[in-house]
Amino acid sequence: MKPAPFAYDAPRETAQVVELLAKYGDDAKVLAGGQSLIPLLNFRLARPDRLIDVTRVPALSNIEPRDGSLVIAAATRQATLERSALTAQGWPLLIEALRYVAHSQIRALGTVGGSVAHADPAAELPAAFMTLDARFHLRCARGARTVPAAEFFVSYFTTALEPDELLEEIEVPPLPGGTGYAFVEFARRHGDFALGGAAALITLDARGMCRHISLTLLGAETPWRSPQTEQVLVGNPPDEQNLVEAAHAAVQGFEPSGDIHGSTEYRIGLAETMALRALRRALDRAHTGGRPT
Repeated sequence: MKPAPFAYDAPRETAQVVELLAKYGDDAKVLAGGQSLIPLLNFRLARPDRLIDVTRVPALSNIEPRDGSLVIAAATRQATLERSALTAQGWPLLIEALRYVAHSQIRALGTVGGSVAHADPAAELPAAFMTLDARFHLRCARGARTVPAAEFFVSYFTTALEPDELLEEIEVPPLPGGTGYAFVEFARRHGDFALGGAAALITLDARGMCRHISLTLLGAETPWRSPQTEQVLVGNPPDEQNLVEAAHAAVQGFEPSGDIHGSTEYRIGLAETMALRALRRALDRAHTGGRPT
């Protein structure tokens, strides 16, 4: 099939994008990498009156350090972030997550902000950004605001973005030195949508006790970050018994949707396994100063 007819704009500046969104709102869609939007258009599951192509806006395609944080402009290609030396130096969890995103051809076109704004429950980047306590900078004609990851993802394919708002930047705060990280997932074939997955960060104190833990599961209505996991581990030794207990705690309240590829019960069990694998790998890396093992 082919898309329904639409008008097309290709602005060159962020201000122009904001003006167009203010004018057309719900009748417009932002086109960046198009890896999710184009199939929806072709199947006529999305029928916007207007597409606003942001790929020609230089300010929306950039990665830079800012006050110790990593700032990713929303239209930055996923492959660019994956290959960034800056990302590898301070935020390797993002690189590990990106290597699970579809295939290299998709990552060469797909954008970081596009994946976040699409909010697919099986997507890797939303789970990674939730784990990293990222902040999303939004802009519209009414002004700018910043939304933390915990408030940005609202439901299936739904975010806090208003129809006239543009996701401009994603800010990822710095990690404590020596933080171990891991991203793991399971799919029927490499590049398929994940049936389950987990992202984890672990920081140890001088005594080897867990000082900080962040664990997020993908596959539910929104990226699922469990405070129960933090309660089990923070201040305690991250031994195998506590890791197993933390992984079990992580799936309490976790409600993925079942389908022909796996029931809800199967996906909960898979998520617990993924959580334990992520915690073990992150702990190994924490013991080696945050370096890959």
